[in-house]
Amino acid sequence: MGQQRTVNGPAPAERARTLAYGVAGGVLVTPGVPYAPVPAHITGEQGEPLLLLPVAAALVGREDLPATLRISDVAPVPFADRVRGRAWLHGWITEVPPERRRAAALRIARLHPRPELLDLARREGTAEPEWVILALEPAQIEIDDPWGSATLEPEEYAAACPDPFVAIEAGVLGHLDACHRAELARLLPDLGDPAPVVRPLGLDRHGMWLRCTVPAPDGPDPLDLRAPFAEPAHDLPALRRAYRALFERVCDGPRTRG
Repeated sequence: MGQQRTVNGPAPAERARTLAYGVAGGVLVTPGVPYAPVPAHITGEQGEPLLLLPVAAALVGREDLPATLRISDVAPVPFADRVRGRAWLHGWITEVPPERRRAAALRIARLHPRPELLDLARREGTAEPEWVILALEPAQIEIDDPWGSATLEPEEYAAACPDPFVAIEAGVLGHLDACHRAELARLLPDLGDPAPVVRPLGLDRHGMWLRCTVPAPDGPDPLDLRAPFAEPAHDLPALRRAYRALFERVCDGPRTRG
C-alpha cells in the first residue's frame, strides 16, 4: 500500500514509525514463545527495532527467527479506554553481535535508562549475560489507529520518520490536561447540554486528538475529535505557535471523527 496521506494528518508510514519509536509498549511473538513482554525497545536509523529482553533459550543463539513485534499505543492521559492504536512489525530477529552490542545498548538507554543496559554496554569477556539485545528486520508492517488501517512494505516504512514530538508527547498532554481543559473545550463547537469534558488524547505535528465525554450516567459514548493545526509543526517553537493560533481560532465546521 502506498503512503496515502490523510488531510491534516500523517501518512501511514510515519504513524507506524512513531508507534515503533520505543515509547509505546511492545510484545514479541516467536515460534514457541507466543507472548514475551519487551521491557525496553527503540528503533535504529532505518526503523529497525532493537529489543531488550531477558535471556531465553528459545530466542538466543538462533539466527533469522520469524517474529512479530506487537505494539500497543496507550494514551498517557488516563481514560477508561486508553488504547489509541496498534502496530505489528513482522520479520526476523537475530541477537545483536558483541561488536555492536555497546552501541545498541547506549541507543536504547537514551530513551530507557536501565541498569541492565549499562551492564550490557560495559560487558567484556565471555560471562553469560542475563539480558540480551535483539534486532528485528521488518518484512511487513501493519498499523491500525484512528486514521485507519494500512499495510506497509519495509522500504516505505524505512523511508519515513517518526513524529518529532513522540518523545515529549506524554509531558505535553499531561500539562494540557492539568492546566488547559477550558482552552481545549473552546476549540469545539457547541455540543449541547450537559457540556462535555474535553481532554487531550493525542498529539502529532499536524494537530491534536481530543476526547469528549458527557458526564452523565446515561450519556453517549465518548467522542474523539480532531483539532488540526493551520500548518505542521516541526520543532518546539513551531508547536508553541501552532497552539497559540489554535486557541485563538474560532472553530468553523465539524471536526473529523475518530
